[in-house]
Amino acid sequence: MRVVRGRAETRRADRSVTRALLEAAAADGEPLVRVWTPARQVSFGRRDANRSGFAAAERAAGERDFPPIVRDVGGRAVAYTGTTLAFARAVPVADLREGLAERYEGVVAAVQRALWSVGVPAQRGEPAASFCPGSHSLQYRGKLVGLAQRVTSRAAVTAGVLVVDGEDEIADVLEAVYDVLDVPFDPDSVGSVAHVGGDTERVRDAVEDALVEDATDVRIVPAAALRQV
Repeated sequence: MRVVRGRAETRRADRSVTRALLEAAAADGEPLVRVWTPARQVSFGRRDANRSGFAAAERAAGERDFPPIVRDVGGRAVAYTGTTLAFARAVPVADLREGLAERYEGVVAAVQRALWSVGVPAQRGEPAASFCPGSHSLQYRGKLVGLAQRVTSRAAVTAGVLVVDGEDEIADVLEAVYDVLDVPFDPDSVGSVAHVGGDTERVRDAVEDALVEDATDVRIVPAAALRQV
């Protein structure tokens, strides 16, 4: 298994690293894990980009010093403050029609274990009107984690976001963004590891360890080495 570490020098280059995870897993059949802190931004899903209020949503994010981007996976907007964690596990697939639920379950369970290990008793599910709503989330006094999955004919990546701190700032920008997109959102639904007293210093390593699990022959790869623009 390859463990990809670090962040590329630009937001565009960093997105290409995530795309390269899929390509690498498909090319040689070796899984990859990446846990990192994306640059400050609001990351919109394709569903957002197709809504009539998208241009206004981009402006709302930019006015709050959250540069807008559009990602390849997921549904609704998520915000990264610069300390917010992103994580991804890419694996080869033999049949894109199989394994979706199992991949979701494996990553959700791993991240839940990681949160427990840093003092956050996260549970499955999410509060009403949460950011990036979905059926694969973790919560504890607010939504902490949301996941999405992208599958191609030869590989799949299960990826997500984990709110470490700065929940008030995230709630503020997403309230403005969701409002102009006409998507229900409750700013009080945003939680964070820091808000509930979890260990924010250890959480990145805990998530990475949990996603790697008991893999053997683990190799560290710099994000820049995997980047493909």
